[in-house]
Amino acid sequence: MNPLPLRTPLLAIGLAAALAACHKQEAPPAPPPAPVGVIDAQPQTVPLIQDQVGRISALRTADVRARVPGILLKRVYAEGTDVKAGQKLFQIDPQPLTAELNSQLALLASARATAANNKATADRNRGLIGKNYVSRQDLDTAEAAQRTADAAVKQAEANVQSARINLGFTDVVSPIDGRAGQQQVTEGALVGQGDTTLLTQVDQIDQVYVNFSMSVSDLDTMRRAAASGDATLSATDKSTVSIQLPDGSDYNEKGMLDFSSATVNPQTGTVNLRAQLANPDIRLLPGQFVTVKANLGNLHNVYLVPQAAVLRDPGSAYVLVVGEGKTKDPQTGEEKTVQSAAVRRPIVTDRINGANWIVTGGLKPGDKIIIDGLAKAKENGPVNASPAKATQDAGAPGAPAPAKAASSAAPAGKQ
Repeated sequence: MNPLPLRTPLLAIGLAAALAACHKQEAPPAPPPAPVGVIDAQPQTVPLIQDQVGRISALRTADVRARVPGILLKRVYAEGTDVKAGQKLFQIDPQPLTAELNSQLALLASARATAANNKATADRNRGLIGKNYVSRQDLDTAEAAQRTADAAVKQAEANVQSARINLGFTDVVSPIDGRAGQQQVTEGALVGQGDTTLLTQVDQIDQVYVNFSMSVSDLDTMRRAAASGDATLSATDKSTVSIQLPDGSDYNEKGMLDFSSATVNPQTGTVNLRAQLANPDIRLLPGQFVTVKANLGNLHNVYLVPQAAVLRDPGSAYVLVVGEGKTKDPQTGEEKTVQSAAVRRPIVTDRINGANWIVTGGLKPGDKIIIDGLAKAKENGPVNASPAKATQDAGAPGAPAPAKAASSAAPAGKQ
């Protein structure tokens, strides 16, 4: 029998086993460290600013109404112009009230004449009573008539005063300084008949109010911060607000908070606030919606972290920082230390400030937060860290730079 055919399969099997052993001994090459960009975490003071939708209202609003009945003769002001307190705006026909005044003046003259006659009779009877020329009853009657006549004079004087006041109301004047609105009633209309007819409205808008609301949770956060010393919270009358106009531009006048509601709206869970600010150029008009940036103090010892660097899972928010990591050798399964690795660091976020999250817990000064190359960095995997490009461009190493908001960022709130 020829042994050659049996020897050939044995050689092939041995060769395959040798090749397998060689491959088993060769460890897969370790992946290179992931290049990442970092910023240095530095505690800082951040203004505690709330962005809210506000609505402008006039500092004072006065309805100009017809206080006496009559025919409206004319309007004597230009609609939409500034007027002064006491300036005449409308003229109501004064003739009926002039006649009423003249009638009351005549009644007053008659009352005074009657009073003079009754006084003379009483004085005469008082002179004759001692000579028994008149009886005591006649004197008492004369003195009673005098007192009645004096009272009638006072009533007639009051009627004359009332008639003069009503006649003065035919000149309808502005009660305040401000901007007069559109005429509500045309000339020739009967006004003030049974009610006080609205003729126009005057608004004082060189100073205006901006009304807005804030959630109770935000107010509570600020109170806790003030109590713990983490925030400087001004008193209500010293807190300032800034205004952003609908076109995105900033209004150049600062406002001061002057009112805070003592109750909470049960439907919205918010508290109403109001600020007063100057409006010298009349850029703000009543009813206009604006963005209110309420500066209610400062948060101390917090960190600004770009939104894109804040990662989330169902339990918490976290960032990746460069530090000492632990990983397992894929061949031996032994744990080894990586000196420069992407380490997970849980954080506490408070709210969004521009392109950054305000972080109040979980970070330490000097932590190197990874903001660039997050897609390549793996937890506890080696990284090659360098200053983030955005930080280099800003010329301020270690300062948080604006970053695009992550599409998966959660709404602002504590985590």
